[in-house]
Amino acid sequence: MSQWIAVCQLDDITPGTGVCALVEQDHVAIFRPYSDARLYALSNIDPFAHSSVLSRGLIAEHENELYIVSPLKKQHFRLTDGFCLEDERFSITHFDVKVEGNTVSVRGRNESSQ
Repeated sequence: MSQWIAVCQLDDITPGTGVCALVEQDHVAIFRPYSDARLYALSNIDPFAHSSVLSRGLIAEHENELYIVSPLKKQHFRLTDGFCLEDERFSITHFDVKVEGNTVSVRGRNESSQ
């Protein structure tokens, strides 16, 4: 079973932005949209550019869904599940994220969720 890993304090994530954390062996981007009280966590690796950059992307809305827009090649990845709007074959991993007190934790992947 995967474990929850504390990665930062909620105050470390400015609303409307993302941060990157290393969770086990994964580069994970954690996003805090302005329009939503929830946090979202996705792989930070842009599958088109093969770079760890998605935490630096822009949070955007399309058809009432929130997406992160890659800062390099501009593809959109849905925050709730990592679905790639332009090409579903390049969808990325999403992670469970929670806040307890002011501590943000991400659940690492285990073999069954990869």
